[in-house]
Amino acid sequence: MAIVQISRITQRKGLQEDLPQLAGAELGWSVDERRLYIGNGTLAEGAPVVGNTEILTEFSDILYLVQDYTYSGQAATGYAVQTGVTPGTPVQLSLQNWMDQFATIKDFGAVGDGVTDDTAAINRALYQLYCREVNPAIRRSLFFPAGVYLVSDTIIVPPYATLIGEGQDNSIIQMSALSSALVVMQTGDSLQQTGANIGTNGAVAPTSISINKMSFASLKAIDIVSIEQANNCIFAQVGFTGPLTAGNLTTDADNIACIKFVSTPSNEVHQVSFSNCFFNGCTFGMSTDQYVRGIDFIGSHFSTLYRGIVLNPSPISAAYDPRGVGVSHCDFDTIYAEGILAYVGRTTTAQNTFGDVGNHFGGITQPYTSIINFASPNNISLGDIFDRTDQYAITYPTSKIKH
Repeated sequence: MAIVQISRITQRKGLQEDLPQLAGAELGWSVDERRLYIGNGTLAEGAPVVGNTEILTEFSDILYLVQDYTYSGQAATGYAVQTGVTPGTPVQLSLQNWMDQFATIKDFGAVGDGVTDDTAAINRALYQLYCREVNPAIRRSLFFPAGVYLVSDTIIVPPYATLIGEGQDNSIIQMSALSSALVVMQTGDSLQQTGANIGTNGAVAPTSISINKMSFASLKAIDIVSIEQANNCIFAQVGFTGPLTAGNLTTDADNIACIKFVSTPSNEVHQVSFSNCFFNGCTFGMSTDQYVRGIDFIGSHFSTLYRGIVLNPSPISAAYDPRGVGVSHCDFDTIYAEGILAYVGRTTTAQNTFGDVGNHFGGITQPYTSIINFASPNNISLGDIFDRTDQYAITYPTSKIKH
């Protein structure tokens, strides 16, 4: 339709809540929200609907305005996917709702440049997604794009958290060398309480935690991850890296672990698995004197450690010694003393490979300790493979098993 008349443009301004029905082509400015509208005009003039139309400005919420996103898949499939019961009833989402199905740590202010302190942003994201309300609908997976997320304090991972990165060498949470913290990451309850406070104030103890394709590291000699009073946790393709090198690992004086556990008689750590994980740069890959059960290491790599896995006797009661640890299809190499040392029973190793282990970093022709040392009965080694040959296993056998 051709323009047949040009009239003086009129405008109104006021609060958003007081926006009136504007006359055709009349402008209305919402001073409090900085939003601009124009009147549609009447049906007689040809307007499709009576009302106001918002004019996009730099302050417009474009994602909120998009209300008709429908998955198509046409670029990949060559045809439009039917999302509804019939082709005429497609499932529609606003772009905002579609994007809110996922959460990235950068939504909460983390930078990941290896310089900016991202501690507050990460703990805030974990609280908002998993602690603020007891509502499974808000528990989105938290994505860590590739980057080094420098932290100065402990990251507290609550129940039901799912953390996903872009690979062990790509998405890294790294503790600053200047931090006074004692651990990079630890499990907390649904209020992010830790230690003796876990489970108090009506909080849910740590459970159902999943962490995938990322790393936890430290530039100072502290424990990397402490799994406290937790159960049903899965770590897959996760790196645990300390700052120690071979020169620091001729003694266990630093006494730091990639993984440690903290249990209580009423809330023991159980059902925790590590699959295709990487442990290095600490005194121990895993060390515990706590009562644990159902702990599995599968297809993982242990290197540049004083000892690989250590299960100590409990200082409290023999009834709470660690039990029920399984190690299978793992690779141990560049380990100063034993690859696995267990003072208690119910540990099973199967089809692991052991390279330069128990040789004081001198190579397989200079053995100093056994490679697997079961210092109590009821432990089993099945099909483990050792680079140490029979010639050098006479004084220090590959497996020292007490029956």
